[in-house]
Amino acid sequence: MARKQVTFPNAETDVKVAGGMPETAQTKAPAYRLAFNDPDFLCSDELRSIRIQLEMMKPEMILAERGIESTIVMFGGARIPDPVKKDEARTKTLSDLSKYYEEARKFAHLVTLRSMESYGKQDVVVTGGGPGVMEAGNRGAAEAGGSSIALNIVLPFEQAPNEYCTPELCFNFHYFATRKIHFLMRAKVVTAFPGGFGTLDELFETLTLIQTQRMKRVPILLFGEKFWRSIINWETLAEAGTIAEDDLELFKFVETAEEAIEAMDNWDA
Repeated sequence: MARKQVTFPNAETDVKVAGGMPETAQTKAPAYRLAFNDPDFLCSDELRSIRIQLEMMKPEMILAERGIESTIVMFGGARIPDPVKKDEARTKTLSDLSKYYEEARKFAHLVTLRSMESYGKQDVVVTGGGPGVMEAGNRGAAEAGGSSIALNIVLPFEQAPNEYCTPELCFNFHYFATRKIHFLMRAKVVTAFPGGFGTLDELFETLTLIQTQRMKRVPILLFGEKFWRSIINWETLAEAGTIAEDDLELFKFVETAEEAIEAMDNWDA
């Protein structure tokens, strides 16, 4: 990030100066550390609000500096395999769902070709940066010759970002909440491929925000109608009155990348 010229010494300079102090009982004491260069202090429970603020600011500053104005969100399961590895899948269902890895890859490729017309400022693919559908999204963007955003999160498993993430746009989060906000802040379209708890959480968060008018309406495209109808009885929700009939129009089912492109282009038609 560009650094503004200032009259006073910047923080980085003072970190170096403080690090060069003679080692004494005083300078080695935790209390003497510069507050912004003290990991124990920054990770304390009392500074949780500051850490949340930092997780909001860092990606926002980098994305703004890059000039990224809108994104195409790709939610989907980490366990959906690349078709070439479908025989290694844990279940037959996962093996069958591998076709959506390829559709995610193709969709990201097509979207990124469009994005490059705006020099990577509009319609930039954003994924969770992990394996499965997320990998397919970053991979399709990379194969198109463009960039994509990855919003990774520290987990006991699946921690490392996939190899197709654009390094300078690959972020790591501690808080799920701040990560979700960054997913939707610039969202122009939201897609959801077959997935598990995480995908369902992200999808329903988005639907709730739009339903309650806390977020402007954007196209929500669900890849794999058979999958989504088998796990959620949408009509029953409407018939019970727990959602409105109109809420069923907040999303559309698609099967292929081409269908998704057509649906997003004709969303208000």
